[in-house]
Amino acid sequence: MRTEKLFPMHMSRWFLIALLASCCIQKTAFALDDPASKRAPVMLANVYHAGIDLREYWVSEKYDGIRAYWDGKKLWTRGGEAIAPPAWFVAGWPEIALDGELWAGRGRFAAALSTARRQMPDDIAWRNMRFMVFDLPAHAGTFDQRLPMLRSSIAAIGLPWVQAVKQSKVSDHHSLQKMLSAITKDGGEGLMLHRGASHYRAERNDDLLKLKLHDDAEARVIAYIAGKGKYAGQLGALLVEMPGGQRFKIGSGFSDAQRADPPPMGSLVTYRFRGVHDSGIPRFASFLRVREDQ
Repeated sequence: MRTEKLFPMHMSRWFLIALLASCCIQKTAFALDDPASKRAPVMLANVYHAGIDLREYWVSEKYDGIRAYWDGKKLWTRGGEAIAPPAWFVAGWPEIALDGELWAGRGRFAAALSTARRQMPDDIAWRNMRFMVFDLPAHAGTFDQRLPMLRSSIAAIGLPWVQAVKQSKVSDHHSLQKMLSAITKDGGEGLMLHRGASHYRAERNDDLLKLKLHDDAEARVIAYIAGKGKYAGQLGALLVEMPGGQRFKIGSGFSDAQRADPPPMGSLVTYRFRGVHDSGIPRFASFLRVREDQ
């Protein structure tokens, strides 16, 4: 690892510990990912792009929560970690797979994450959670066929905190952008588009698309870069690595607290960006959050 841009010896203890450990961590960061066999078998979305025939798709709000998979008995994160809700929260749920989002409301991702990751459930916190269900993974039909079954299955549960995600149709790109603007203006994250003729496949493809005002992606933290000026003695930027191996710096989007105590070495972080350079490196990358649900 190159060290000439890293922190000098007078930095705080956590910097020194991170630097001493960083070489080992960088070599193993991607090996620490959960094995594919432990991950929930969920469908993953591509980014919305030109050339899509909107008449083939259902459109819904993209909920900024924790992706959750109900296997008929237990709740799991997308990364394969068990979620421990109170017994009353899942009482009466069917013994069929449900794919959805644990959601605490618009702009409350941190609250949803904090609630879902506790192994000793906080009853009060869970009272503010909803399970927004958008698919039936085990159903053999197309999404057009799964949708009425999904609605009837959720209605049969009869619990106000378990809801079928509202799906609608739009006729053209202008209508889609109008819907996106209205949702983001009210604090929503964006839109999801689901091809009606698609079968449920646990992979990333154009059957499921996401549309937001800002693109986002994940990268792995591999080094800290020292701050200068008002950030002297703190984090200046993160050096991160994309899944394809490209490396770049994220130097904006951090709070003062995050600059004093930055994301752990080897952690997966989400960043926003606006397009990419010819090299594939994101343009105007800005830190959004640590992906602690992975």
